[in-house]
Amino acid sequence: MKKLIYIFSPLVISCSSIKFVGNPTITHLTDYVKKEVLSEYEEKFWHLKDLAKDSIPGMSVDRAHDELIKGQKGETVIVAVIDSGVDIEHPELKGAIWVNEDEIPNNLVDDDQNGYVDDIHGWNFLGDAELENMESVRLQKKEIPGSKAFEKFEKDRLKNIKNKKKELSDIEDIIEQYHESDSIIKVTLGKENYTYDEIENFSPKTFSLMEALIFRRFLNDNQLTKSKLEVYLQEAQNSINAHYNIDFNGRAVVGDDPYDINDNRYGNANVVGPKKEGANHGTHVSGIIASSRNNDNGNRGVFDNSRLMVLRAVPDGDEYDKDIALAIRYAVDNGAKIINTSFGKGYSPNKEWVWDALKYAEKKDVLIVNAAGNSGANIDPGYKKTYITDDVDGEEIVSNFLTVGAVGSSYTNEQVASFSNFGPINVDVFAPGSEIWSSVPHEKYEFYSGTSMAAPNASGVAAVIRSFFPKLKAHQIKKILMNSGMPIYPEVENPESGELVSPKTLSKSGKMVNLYNALIYASNKSYKK
Repeated sequence: MKKLIYIFSPLVISCSSIKFVGNPTITHLTDYVKKEVLSEYEEKFWHLKDLAKDSIPGMSVDRAHDELIKGQKGETVIVAVIDSGVDIEHPELKGAIWVNEDEIPNNLVDDDQNGYVDDIHGWNFLGDAELENMESVRLQKKEIPGSKAFEKFEKDRLKNIKNKKKELSDIEDIIEQYHESDSIIKVTLGKENYTYDEIENFSPKTFSLMEALIFRRFLNDNQLTKSKLEVYLQEAQNSINAHYNIDFNGRAVVGDDPYDINDNRYGNANVVGPKKEGANHGTHVSGIIASSRNNDNGNRGVFDNSRLMVLRAVPDGDEYDKDIALAIRYAVDNGAKIINTSFGKGYSPNKEWVWDALKYAEKKDVLIVNAAGNSGANIDPGYKKTYITDDVDGEEIVSNFLTVGAVGSSYTNEQVASFSNFGPINVDVFAPGSEIWSSVPHEKYEFYSGTSMAAPNASGVAAVIRSFFPKLKAHQIKKILMNSGMPIYPEVENPESGELVSPKTLSKSGKMVNLYNALIYASNKSYKK
């Protein structure tokens, strides 16, 4: 035990009467690499597992709950989810949605006088808007046709449309193959419903069945389901019809001026959005954070004593800076202690509004957990820009902003996800973000990948720390998540170049968020202001 205290020195008085004692993972555990393929159960919950105990490099969430937390509740923590909306009726999330106790439902009165009428579960800054242009297209509309700036945007726009049409065609081909293989398998097996194992074990195998099996292996290996393919198909179509369509105006239905920060009385209290399907992303993110932990049949969140404040501000397309700035301020003013931001874009014409909101959150001691982005690019100063960011001219302007990259379930050179943005200055830490199982609308579940999945995993861990150590400040929580993380595999592939590099060249900490370690670390160490 003395050795552990030395590792976490200098030892100071904890900010909580609770003290968590255990054996944190502080060195590389290359001998613990799992040799066999993950089971179906392990695939769904790998991000919650423990490298030393399970040979799976998750965040040690289950171990922390079983060995340290042991049913203790701590304080309830409000986590604001700024996203596409959330299916608040999903059975996994019903008990986890924040309720504004100062507001009387559906009386058309702003009872708490916070400027938002009937905001029971948060606010919908998009109103009935669903689809939106990319920011580059909105900027192009402001340029004079034929000008150098307009033509540059136009060249990029047409290139993106061409790529999306190719993507649309590819997905349509895969869906057609899906239906063909499904028909062959049903006829061969003589049954409507079947499992993947039944296909693999069927004998004799005809040539047509073998082709169908090979295709199904491809789908299985890439976690592709019919419903997910249909979502991808719709996303590609939306990109052509709306994202890169210069004649499309998705904001018209909202009725505000998106370039006037003082025009702030717009939107409505419907935090799901006009259609549940549009809340797909936000529902998945929310399930990662706060789904019930007593349900192995659905999905399990990191911390079900979180309460999710739903702020719909991210359309199908690029978000407006105004909506994000006002959503951050709403979260801060209404009691959120953590804000999860799982979105990003390459341009930010009104970034000063967002930066002011970040500073406001810092002043009010609110931690912002931000997804690094999915371009597989270096986002350090001088490289690829992605917004939102706390990087202004190469300097961090706030201390409460944690940027999270994504890792997968393989504790090997391939641990860092190939799509994850990185950078030893602007990316602070990594978290599980590859093939994460979580809730989606209409009582369903899916695997999704992205730093959008990594950020809520980190937000869930942050919520646990804020719950049991409520006196710790936001910037201290950030340091705890970075410093207590589990070491990433000693050498990993750089997502951009493919070269083997030290994890310290990909993020500031070179580590992955780990709840077990963080609880012990927070018990033994605090920080000077």
